[in-house]
Amino acid sequence: MGDVGILKKKTMICTPLMGQSVEQMVSEMKKAKMEGADLVEMRLDYINDFHPQRDLQIILRNKPLPVMIVYRPKWEGGQYDGDEHSRLEALHLAEELGADYIDIELKVASIFMGKQKMDQHSICKTIVSCYVDVMPLIAYSIGDRGFMSQVLCPKFGGFLVYGSLEGSPVAGLPTLESLRQAYQVQYINEDTKVFGLISKPVGHSKGPVLHNPAFRFLNYNGIYVPMLVDDLKEFFSIYSSPDFAGFSVGIPYKEAVTGFCDELHPLAQRSIGAVNTIIRTPSDGKLVGYNTDCEAAVTAIEDALRERRYPNGEASLTSPLTGKQFVLVGAGGAGRALAFGARSRGARLVIFDIDFDRAKSLADAVSGEVKHYEDVVNFQPEKGAILANATPIGMHPNTDRIPVAEETLSDYQLVFDSVYTPRKTRLLKEAEAAGAIIVSGVEMFLRQAIGQFNLFTGGEAPEELMREIILSKF
Repeated sequence: MGDVGILKKKTMICTPLMGQSVEQMVSEMKKAKMEGADLVEMRLDYINDFHPQRDLQIILRNKPLPVMIVYRPKWEGGQYDGDEHSRLEALHLAEELGADYIDIELKVASIFMGKQKMDQHSICKTIVSCYVDVMPLIAYSIGDRGFMSQVLCPKFGGFLVYGSLEGSPVAGLPTLESLRQAYQVQYINEDTKVFGLISKPVGHSKGPVLHNPAFRFLNYNGIYVPMLVDDLKEFFSIYSSPDFAGFSVGIPYKEAVTGFCDELHPLAQRSIGAVNTIIRTPSDGKLVGYNTDCEAAVTAIEDALRERRYPNGEASLTSPLTGKQFVLVGAGGAGRALAFGARSRGARLVIFDIDFDRAKSLADAVSGEVKHYEDVVNFQPEKGAILANATPIGMHPNTDRIPVAEETLSDYQLVFDSVYTPRKTRLLKEAEAAGAIIVSGVEMFLRQAIGQFNLFTGGEAPEELMREIILSKF
């Protein structure tokens, strides 16, 4: 009969196939093999007009890689709504015809295995679709919250990590290409250090395609994953293991997360009051908060101004922001970093935020001026001022909005947008058309990521490689 013992094999990449015809299933099996799958999960309950004797022979005779047969009933979230005896008979037939794995629900596992035919030469293994102590773990968590469980499966001894075909996305599942290329799960092991983005949402994050290749380039055993977080307290309580060595912090948690840090770097504590990077110290497990946004944002703006003012690269000791009016929209974590960075260079700040008290608190801290958010569309800046958007306005998928009146853009010398998806937001397009210098959030993202990478690894980031990735991927 089929083997139901422990599966002592390295983690394999599995692709779920839900084609509506046998021909589609066979075609997608071949595609999955080409894209790097180790095996496929064949969902028989999705096939229209399924005839077990005919269709299973075609599928299994043409399989280019190992196949797991799944015939999921409606009572377990599947599509099959017929006779239970017929369903189990189809699974037994698949076993006889050469399926490599049969997935069976725990509720009927004893019935199914009790009727398995004795066959000493059978290579088929039975997988019970529920975790029990004597079975290997197969994590099939989907959605943004389940994404991390797929990528980290090899680290924690999982049997299968699931990936979708290119062009056939499954919500919350990585593609086969990303598993092999961006995450390179084939190199993940129990000693891999885990880093990730704490944010909500996380779908826009480009961190994995930047940090993971940089880890591999330096032969550093680390992995960077998106971490959708609803509750910071619960998150840090659960993910307290030394395996989780560091975090990037995104919207909307850059300020709130300071309360969960055991220590704060002086810049993050005394000035900005916001953290975008957390490191877990190996010796005592303490969480130390840093801010790499501040210098990243302000140097990106300064370098763009200097490039326009000194095209031949002449040196200037004075910051081109000195004395400039600096109009800041957004007083959250990114806004605070921009405000303190601009103030340190001698700029004069005017701050807008939907939360007036928050804007006022930041304005007081940087000796700036606060304005009501609803007045931003009518605000008339000084000629040659700097505009910085530190809100999510214009972020994918809501890309059609800008935070200020379009007719005022010609008054700004430079416009900076912290949003980096898309790379050139509508705000930047309109500003460029109006004659302003533009700086994308991608430049800030790259610079802060380099700072984070140095903190994550304790070494020097491969800046040239990371910039090449930015130019090719963003």
